[in-house]
Amino acid sequence: MEHPGFFKRAGPFTLADIARATGSELAPGPVTADTLLADVRTLSDAGPGDLTFFNNRKYADQLKATRAGACLVLPALAARVPDTTGRLVTPDPYRGFALALMLFYPDSRFSQAAPPGDQRIAASAELEEGVIVEPGAVIGAEARIGRGTRIAAGAVVGYRVSIGRDSYIGPLATVVHALVGDRVIIHSGVRIGQDGFGFAMGPQGHFKVPQIGRVIIQDDVEIGANSTIDRGALKDTVIGEGSKIDNLVQIGHNVVVGRHCVLVAQVGIAGSAELGDFVVMGGQSGTPGHIKVGAGAQIAGTSHPTKDVPPGAKVGGTPGRPLTQWARETAWLARMAKRGAKDDADEA
Repeated sequence: MEHPGFFKRAGPFTLADIARATGSELAPGPVTADTLLADVRTLSDAGPGDLTFFNNRKYADQLKATRAGACLVLPALAARVPDTTGRLVTPDPYRGFALALMLFYPDSRFSQAAPPGDQRIAASAELEEGVIVEPGAVIGAEARIGRGTRIAAGAVVGYRVSIGRDSYIGPLATVVHALVGDRVIIHSGVRIGQDGFGFAMGPQGHFKVPQIGRVIIQDDVEIGANSTIDRGALKDTVIGEGSKIDNLVQIGHNVVVGRHCVLVAQVGIAGSAELGDFVVMGGQSGTPGHIKVGAGAQIAGTSHPTKDVPPGAKVGGTPGRPLTQWARETAWLARMAKRGAKDDADEA
C-alpha cells in the first residue's frame, strides 16, 4: 500500500505565480509563463510538472540531465539549464526554493501528532492485534502499528506514521513523519522526523526552508536514547536495515545510512551525507554534509573526514586521513613535545 504522505500540497501554480512568489524572473525560452507546475523536487527526481533549483556546482551533472519543468538558478549559470526546462533567474536560488516550498506546502512548519479532543488513540489509527499502548502514550490520526509492537509510556506516534511488527518505541520518544520497519528498537527520548536544520542564510537574516521529506527506518534497526534523526528536506532520510545507533547521535536531513552500520555515541552526520553498508563511526566522530563514506569504511573516535572516504578505508584525525598516517603523525608530535620539554629542562 502506497503511503499517502504527511503534507497537504497546494497548487498547481503557473510559472508566473511561482516567479512572483520567489522573486525570480522567467528568462526567455520555449517554456512559457502560463506553464503549470504541481510540485517541488530535486534535480534528479523532478519531472516536467515539477520545479527544482540549482545552487551547488557539485550537482552540475544532475542539472544537465534534469527533466524538471522549471529551475531556479543564478543568472551566471542559467545557460547550463536544459532548453526543455524553464529558467527562473534569481540572485539566491536556495531562498527561492524555500519560498516555493512555502507556496506549495503552506502547512509544512507544523507536525500533527495528538489526536483531536481528549483522545489518546485516534479513532482513525489502525492497530493490529497484540499492540500494547502504555499509559500516557499518544497515537495520531491515520497511524498504523503492526502486531506485537509496544508503545511505551509517554511516547508520541504522529499523524500517518507507520510502524511495523514486533517493534518497540521507548518512553517519551517522538516519532513523526516516519515509516518504521519490523523489529525496530527506539529507546527513550529519541526524536525522529522533526525539521531538518535548513535555512537560506544571507545578509537579511536566516530564512527557514520547509522540510517536506520523511524518515525511513528499515527492519532490525536499534536507536539509542536521546538520539535525533531529522526528516529530509525533499528526499528522505534513510536508516538502513540492521544498523545500530548509540545514545546521543545526531543525523541530519537527507542523510542515507547504509545497512548494518554502527554509529557510536555522540556521532554527528551533517545533511545529505551518505554512508555505505557496514560503515563504523567511533564516538564523537562526524562528517560534513554532502560527502560519501564508502562501504566498510571505519572512522576513528573524535575524527572528522572533510572529503569522500573510499570503501574499506580506515580514517583518523581532523581533518581525517589514513589511520596509519594519523598514528605516525600523533606519535611524532608526542616525541617532539617530549624532546622540547627535555630541552627546556636542560636550559633551566
